[in-house]
Amino acid sequence: MKNKYLNIYNNLVKLTRNKVLYKNIANNESFSDRLIIFFFHFAFFLKLFKKQTSKENLQDLYDYVFKQIELSIREIGYGDASVNKKMKEYVNLMYSIVDKVELWENLDLRSKYKFLSEFINTDKDSSFFSSYFDKYSIYLTKNSFNYFTKEVISLKF
Repeated sequence: MKNKYLNIYNNLVKLTRNKVLYKNIANNESFSDRLIIFFFHFAFFLKLFKKQTSKENLQDLYDYVFKQIELSIREIGYGDASVNKKMKEYVNLMYSIVDKVELWENLDLRSKYKFLSEFINTDKDSSFFSSYFDKYSIYLTKNSFNYFTKEVISLKF
């Protein structure tokens, strides 16, 4: 069971490591920038598979992902008190992103740009990210939840 979540997590991380995503970010990429991009990928993933997958599976995946994030923060060198503070911030950030992603299809382009610019500090307009996440949503709808659990896949969309 955990291997299934590991593969999903690794697929999301692979998407997040796409260097093209960071060409449009205003400052040098940081752990926080990567985490925000990861949260967007994860939020779209949750949104699109919540109807196909049981709530228990999605909750287990959510718990697994945040455990991995906590481990990453600890590896960076934060102490226990700092880790708890950071995790609280990151959970709240994820909920903010999930709330907005739920409305993604109902947003016009200007609203999508505004939403993305609240979280991603771009040096240009957010049209690249808007287009990217539109394509990512379509890619997710063409695949099943189990497709992402089998192995780390070649993600092209």
